[in-house]
Amino acid sequence: MSLRRLRLIIWKELLQLRRDRLLLPLIFMMPVMYVIMFGYVVGSDVRNLPTAVIDHDNTVMSRRIADAFSASGYFVITAHPSSEASLQPLIDGGAARVAIVIERGTEAALRRGETVPLGVIVDGADSKTASVASGYAAEIVAAFDRRLLDESGRAAGGPKIDARVRVMFNPSLKSVNAMVPGLVASVLMLSIMVIMSQAVVRERARGTLEQMMVTPITRGEYLAGKVVPYVAIASVQMTFVVLIGRYWFGVPFHGSVWTVALGLVLFTFTSIGMGLLVSLVSRTQQQAQQMVMFILIPTIVLSGFIFPIESMPAEIVPLTYLIPLRYALVVLRSAFLKGSGIGDLLWQFVGMAAFAVGIFGLAVARFQKRLAE
Repeated sequence: MSLRRLRLIIWKELLQLRRDRLLLPLIFMMPVMYVIMFGYVVGSDVRNLPTAVIDHDNTVMSRRIADAFSASGYFVITAHPSSEASLQPLIDGGAARVAIVIERGTEAALRRGETVPLGVIVDGADSKTASVASGYAAEIVAAFDRRLLDESGRAAGGPKIDARVRVMFNPSLKSVNAMVPGLVASVLMLSIMVIMSQAVVRERARGTLEQMMVTPITRGEYLAGKVVPYVAIASVQMTFVVLIGRYWFGVPFHGSVWTVALGLVLFTFTSIGMGLLVSLVSRTQQQAQQMVMFILIPTIVLSGFIFPIESMPAEIVPLTYLIPLRYALVVLRSAFLKGSGIGDLLWQFVGMAAFAVGIFGLAVARFQKRLAE
């Protein structure tokens, strides 16, 4: 081995990296951004869970119970439905993740020294959040019960408030039930973005893009020819994921196929647009690969796929609304486990439609402009 030739090759690669104004910043920015992101998101507790309180007692004691939950920092009371029937749409649409049901006669029963039930309903569509919320609720009730005993001066016997936790939609709290619907959207995004990110930049690197443009093929035909095969491949991948999850792992499906189909169509257009934009912006295949990683990892971390959004710091939560995968996860998990329809998930679909039109439209416009140059 010639050390001189080796040194020249290394020098050539360093010069090429220095000339690549996009790749070099990505290489240094990614590890810093990921460390900060994982440090803040992964190490945080689940907090600020939107909570509904159904207060049938409407007394000072019932309000104290509700205040105990809101003062804990883990639950934020966002609604006061009149009944469990009114609660259903709130949980279906994600407006409430936990519900506290205070039965009529709670205060009177506690004054008589009787044990009273307290209903705690948890949305099990996200098994990790549901498990943590159940534990928090039990701790809060136990602490409140101890305060009642101290105030009354009675000896600590059995608990005076019996917290009865009920998990809706995923009673077994199996993580696979929440993971499989998320995998459908994640696999779709990953496969389409990785392939589409190489679509144009690979043609440019090989020198075949210019040859293609001198043929009678129109720009629209070229774009459709690039997109359709990869969408078909991604559809097959999603089908395999759904079938394995449904029949191998026993993940329930309570929703409408049309709700899932509409959500996936909108998310597919978004993923295609993101991959195409990466391919158009990148000058080399290495740039495209780094940019895909630059986008995908924050998307997975901030979407709620692995780490609950409720565990993230308040400063980071607004950023999650800029992640298209967040909306797709809510739609798929709600459709699979809750049976939610398009009406229940209206705002999620509005967000997905905005991303689909904006990102895919920008990608097509940029694609036409690039081909015209």
